[in-house]
Formats: sequence, C-alpha cells, structure tokens
Amino acid sequence: MCAARYLWLLVVLICLASAAHGSPGAYYHEEYTNTLRVAGTGLIDISTSAIDRRSGLEYYNVMYGDGDFEMDSTHEIATAPSGRSAPTNLTDTTRMTYLGDVPLVGLKIIKSRSFYGGIGAEIQESFAVTEMDRIQRTYFGAKSPCDAISMDVSTSFNGTWTSDAIWHKIFEKKVRDHTSFQGRFDVKKMLKIQESSRPAPTFKGFDF
Repeated sequence: MCAARYLWLLVVLICLASAAHGSPGAYYHEEYTNTLRVAGTGLIDISTSAIDRRSGLEYYNVMYGDGDFEMDSTHEIATAPSGRSAPTNLTDTTRMTYLGDVPLVGLKIIKSRSFYGGIGAEIQESFAVTEMDRIQRTYFGAKSPCDAISMDVSTSFNGTWTSDAIWHKIFEKKVRDHTSFQGRFDVKKMLKIQESSRPAPTFKGFDF
C-alpha cells in the first residue's frame, strides 16, 4: 500500500513539473530553417510565407517561371519569447541566376505591422525578367532596443524590376520610396527602416 501511494505521489510530481516547464512564462525557443540549392532547366514555382502576430512580422516571397535556373537560398526565422517580450529575427539570403524566353516573375514583401506591435513599415520587391543575376538579403528584427526591416539587393537583369517602401504612423510620419527600371540594368539598392531606443551605428549594408 505504501509503495502504491509512493508511485502515485511520484506521478503527480512529474505531471506538475512538466506543466511548470511548459507554462507561458517559461523560456522556450522556436526556429525555422529552409535551405535550398537548385540548378536546372524547366518550370520554377517557389513560395514562402511567414506571419508572427507577436512581433508584427509578415513575409511573403514567390517566384514563377520556365527557363534555365540556379539558386542558393536560406530562410531562417528564430523566436525566443521571454515573459511578455518576443524577440524575432528573420533572415533571407538568396543568390540566383535565370535565363529564359518565359519571364521569371517574382514578388517579395516584408512587413512590420503596427497593429501587432511593429513599426508600421513595409518593403516590397517585384520583377518580371528574361535574364537575371541577383544577390539579395532581407532582414526583420523585433527585439529591444531595436525594431528594423531591411532589404539589400545587387542585381543585373533584362526586364522590369521595382522596389517600394512605406513607413507610416498615424499623425506622426509617412515616408514612401519607389524605384522602377524597365530594360537592361545593373542595380544596387539598400532599404532599411528602423526604430531604436538608443542611437545605432551607421548601417553599411550586408557583406555577401
């Protein structure tokens, strides 16, 4: 009888310990990683999306085409909530080339939504090209003392390429940026929107 009571008490203690470990206030870590390397000729259909309402993150990345294609890309999202704060980081690094009679069509959107605690900023890139060499890195960071989104791109293409950015706070600020080229161009562009509780060092772009 004593042994049965001891086993029952042990089970209860294990359950309580498990519940405490999984409680909302406990530390935990979330991570998503997607690495892709591809080279070939044919149909291309790629899409990635991520939404995290704890940090205001919205991210969409799609491409569709038919031709000679090579790409090396890595998407990483890491979230480590602690208490009420939820530091989130997203990085997207892409190196790619494309050549085809059918245009390669792409759209990338990164948002920090103010409704969910972000900074009210958005950056977009879109293109429709028959030739393209492209190196790009996209970043989202939501953590004290800094919230930021950025997109850094170096590309050569034949077709149409466009980038847009907006930073909007009701009754405070409204910043817009629009860039578009149609034809054969070489472009290097960096966009960054950041809020920080203390001065940050000068941003010099990403090292590829």
